[in-house]
Amino acid sequence: MAKHFKVLIAAVALVGLVYPQEHEQDRLKHSGEVLMEILHIPDGIPKAVLDKSECVIVIPSVKKLALGIGGNYGRGAMSCRSGASFTGPWGPPAMVALEGANIGFQLGGQATDFVLLVVNPKGIDSILKSKVKLGADAAAAAGPKGRDAQAATDVLMHAEILTYSRSRGLFAGVSLDGSTLRPDNSASEKVYGRKVNAREIVLEHKVRTPAAGQLMVSVLQKASPKNTSDPNSLKEAARERKK
Repeated sequence: MAKHFKVLIAAVALVGLVYPQEHEQDRLKHSGEVLMEILHIPDGIPKAVLDKSECVIVIPSVKKLALGIGGNYGRGAMSCRSGASFTGPWGPPAMVALEGANIGFQLGGQATDFVLLVVNPKGIDSILKSKVKLGADAAAAAGPKGRDAQAATDVLMHAEILTYSRSRGLFAGVSLDGSTLRPDNSASEKVYGRKVNAREIVLEHKVRTPAAGQLMVSVLQKASPKNTSDPNSLKEAARERKK
């Protein structure tokens, strides 16, 4: 009886380890699916903006709680271009978390997908430090839509992170000021099967892209194979990072 009990306990422990790993892998795969859908929206994210992005963050199905003081929370993934100056192919994704508070009553909960474009290396460093408050620690702005190149150029001059949302079939640039974005290293550990942090994943590339992350990376590589940001500013950012 004791032997069977020990076997049962071991089996339960194994399930407890496997389920969280599969859960995070499903989340990573879903991030790729959401990104693919959003990038195919007509007059959605301008290609010129995507081509000037060093990293892309996807947060699928963020929940908004219908409370007197509501809360936003979501988990997703972040992939960055490789190379010291972010000029190489898109690299393995790290898991991230979006959290925030919005004061005021909301009429029912709804699910929202978010895509955040990091268009400045300074924004990447802010995110990877620990926790960044959008609009305070990092300049964030609602991303431009469609083919208005002038609008895209103007907003790129002042923002580090551009934010978009899709809710109930509607896609738009949206303000996330006041929300916090942070690496979710515990989730990354479950995805990669070992202890690894976001910086080691997206900047140092100490891991290979897992099967669950292949879709996200391949979608980005196909949609934006080349970084068209000012090469001089990227090199300067790389030098600053090495100091």
